[in-house]
Amino acid sequence: MTPQSGDGYHSWTEEEVAAFEERHPIGTKARLALALMLYTSQRRSDVVLFGKQHVTNGWLKFTQQRNRNRKPITLEIPIHPELQSVIDASPRGDLTFLVTEFNRPFTANGFGNWFRKRCNEAGLPHCSSHGLRKAAASRLADRGATEHQIMSITGHTTSKEVTRYTKAANQKRLAKSAVGLMNKDFEDE
Repeated sequence: MTPQSGDGYHSWTEEEVAAFEERHPIGTKARLALALMLYTSQRRSDVVLFGKQHVTNGWLKFTQQRNRNRKPITLEIPIHPELQSVIDASPRGDLTFLVTEFNRPFTANGFGNWFRKRCNEAGLPHCSSHGLRKAAASRLADRGATEHQIMSITGHTTSKEVTRYTKAANQKRLAKSAVGLMNKDFEDE
């Protein structure tokens, strides 16, 4: 899948996430893949490496693959209870949660191709793994997370990229707040 012009990859909607979850229930590798991406907001190159060795006391600790040799970014993210329940109910590999049908770790590209097929099965040919990273950041923004809170999960080092990821969510939240202001009585001083 290639990025769309303008704002890049399509950010999944809540309805698209629900459609994928309906097609791929808890206990399937596809649902585990979705949950890992959605609840960690990481790139596929990181998600394919996650395994039990990255988990300590309910926290996921890892160094992002992107720029790991130039400017490494190590993150510690608490494991969301929903993600933990999906991990517990899913088939997993020994050193990586996600494995191929040959019980080998995925490559990032191999995972992308495999996940593309799972999206197609769910009737979501316009969705991608990267779009889940954007959806996770948008979810956080929808719920009022600050740019710095979002950056602490995504690993972005500047607010510019977070702003691009959360543009639609911020607009919606601000518009709702602004409309609420219309209901308040205006007082003359």
